[in-house]
Amino acid sequence: MATGAKPLRADAARNRDKLLAAAAQMFAERGLDAPLEEIARKAGVSIGTLYNHFPTREAFFDVIFPERLGALERIAATALAADDSWAGFVGFIEGLFTLQATDRGMNDALAQRFPMSSEVKAACRRGFEQAERIIERAKDDGVLRADFASQDLVTLVWAMSQVIRESMDVAPLAWKRHLAFFLDGLRADATGAGTVPALARE
Repeated sequence: MATGAKPLRADAARNRDKLLAAAAQMFAERGLDAPLEEIARKAGVSIGTLYNHFPTREAFFDVIFPERLGALERIAATALAADDSWAGFVGFIEGLFTLQATDRGMNDALAQRFPMSSEVKAACRRGFEQAERIIERAKDDGVLRADFASQDLVTLVWAMSQVIRESMDVAPLAWKRHLAFFLDGLRADATGAGTVPALARE
C-alpha cells in the first residue's frame, strides 16, 4: 500500500492478502505469464476484485519481488564472507541458479522477460553489485580467470534461464550439469579441466 494511502477495510485487506499469496504461488509454479484469471480463481475472488487491487500484472511484481530478491543479497553476503574466494564465487553462482531453478517467476524476473519497476530493478542491481565484488575478489586472488567480467555473468544468467525454463519439467537438474562445465572452465589454473564437478552428479 502506498505511503499515506487510506487503510483497507478488513475484507478488502483479506482479499489483497489472498491475491498476493495466490500470485506468489502461481508465479513460482508457472512463471510470470501465469493467467491473472487463474490467480483470481485461486484466491477465491472475482477478476474485478483483482484489478481493483492490482491494476496491472507488474503491480504484483512490485510487491512480490523486492522481498524475494533479498535472497540474492543474502547469498552474495555469504559468498563475500567465505574465507576461500573461489568457494565464495561458486557458492554465489550455485545459489543464484538454485533460486532460478526452484521459482519460475524468479527465473523470469532475473532474465528480465517482463518489464520491471524501478524498485524491482534496484533490488536486482544491489545483488549484482555484490556479484561484482565477488568476481573481483576471486580474480584478485588469482583463482578466477582474469577475462571474466560482470557482463559475462549477466549473459550467463540469461542463458541458464533458458536451460532452466526448457528443462524444468523434464530434467529439473539438467542446469547443474551445464553449470558444472561452465565453472570448470572458469578456474584460472584450469586444474579441474576435463572433469565434471560433483555438483553435476547430484
